[in-house]
Amino acid sequence: MKKVVITGTSRGIGYELVKQFAKAGYEVLALSRNMASIEALVDKKVHGFKFDITQQTAIDKVTDYVKSSFGKVDIVIHNAGLLIAKPLAALTLNDFKKVYDVNVFGVAMLTKALAPYMNKGSHVVSVSSIGGVQGSVKFPGLAAYSSSKGALITLSELLAEEYKDQGIAFNVLALGAVQTEMLEEAFPGYQANVQPYEMAAYIKEFALTGNQFYNGKILPVANSTP
Repeated sequence: MKKVVITGTSRGIGYELVKQFAKAGYEVLALSRNMASIEALVDKKVHGFKFDITQQTAIDKVTDYVKSSFGKVDIVIHNAGLLIAKPLAALTLNDFKKVYDVNVFGVAMLTKALAPYMNKGSHVVSVSSIGGVQGSVKFPGLAAYSSSKGALITLSELLAEEYKDQGIAFNVLALGAVQTEMLEEAFPGYQANVQPYEMAAYIKEFALTGNQFYNGKILPVANSTP
């Protein structure tokens, strides 16, 4: 049975991913700063604890858990993300650091920690944004967020090359609008035509099978803008 690690699981797409993987019979390690919604699931296939991807002690805790309880990791879904929506004139260096700590640096460090437990055929899927793709429509106020998602894309391309001899695939899904809390925060009142459970179903199937066809690729998953 595949072992799945998912970050950013307290709400939205991440929460739906946990439910769908568990329902399909997979063992899931759900990681989030807020665990109330995950704990309420009361599912024996769902494991988890409070997790801050910006803290090395938290990443070490994940490593210890995988080593003692999972033994291996087959799928990692980097879904955790931080969005600060401000015009550049209002963004501080600390704002940029906070966003990059979650969206880029934390992803790199967690991947580094989990890679030794991943075997040939494992798949790392990073959830990016269509706003991080070169040439896509851009929106004011997302300088920190969209640029970090662009950095995440490049990081994943590099890791695909670095780990190809070990048979670990790295791919990125650059999402368009999904009706999540994060979308509402960035674009108040905007109504997306894709719901979190729908996008989660797509990501789940891609995580399970996409590495048979893709490695080091960025797939836009959007039927609208933003």
